[in-house]
Amino acid sequence: MSPDRTEPTVPSERPASAPPDPDAGKARLRRWQAATEWPLTGVSLLFLVAYGVPIAFPDASPDVRSACAGVLALTWLAFVVDYVVRTRLAPHTWRYVRSHPLELAVVVLPVLRPLLLISVVLRLNRANAVRLRGRVVRFAVAGTALLVLVGALTVTQAERGVPGASIVNLGDGFWWAVVTITTVGYGDLAPVSPAGRVIAAGLMLGGIALLGVVTATLSSWLVERVAAGPDDDGPSAAPGAGGEAAVGMVSQAQVALLVAEVKELRGEIVASHRTAAPPEGTGARDAPRDDPRD
Repeated sequence: MSPDRTEPTVPSERPASAPPDPDAGKARLRRWQAATEWPLTGVSLLFLVAYGVPIAFPDASPDVRSACAGVLALTWLAFVVDYVVRTRLAPHTWRYVRSHPLELAVVVLPVLRPLLLISVVLRLNRANAVRLRGRVVRFAVAGTALLVLVGALTVTQAERGVPGASIVNLGDGFWWAVVTITTVGYGDLAPVSPAGRVIAAGLMLGGIALLGVVTATLSSWLVERVAAGPDDDGPSAAPGAGGEAAVGMVSQAQVALLVAEVKELRGEIVASHRTAAPPEGTGARDAPRDDPRD
């Protein structure tokens, strides 16, 4: 007999680790966004106050200025942490970075920190949002107010102390911002510094965009009203109340009423057929014949 030979042991193959589930990553990212929604909104508003106080009160004490600078640093750090966490939770990190260039620019360049105020508009727009039109209206109102406020603050900070500047205080900044965002352009106040002109260009584009949002919202509302026709509870909505409804203006209540009437008529027809049918076992042969002798 041949000696027993030990079979070579084949190392067991470990199951390959499953790739990360993108849906799970998206769910974690959504949970993080929901958890930080209101806290970051409060941080954004705090940033707005700390940013605006030294501009509105240029003669503020050094302690107030130091406190505002500390608040600005802390709020910027909070947004840095939020951005890092979002990139870690996103299923595709680089895709998230590419799709959020503004947040990346704000984090990398602290000089762009005033752009963090845009997040206030976005967060207030997402909060308490019920209907699409309500979200659009809130976005337009909040966006207009914040654009005017941010434009006034930033242009005042950029123009203050510049030789030949016509915007020297916050009141001038507010007047210029209102005139610019409404595309009126009186020309009595205009920025002369490069930073001020960049701010002016951004405010002009923002005003045009908000005007387009308001116009589109009003147009969609009018189209919806025309397509819906008269109110269902109005006198003209009742059938036969003076004229037929045009095609495409039939309400759901009228359709339900028509279906009920069709069902009722069908039941009456079936009942009449059953009543008119001859009894079972009878037919034409059972009918009395005429006597030919008569």
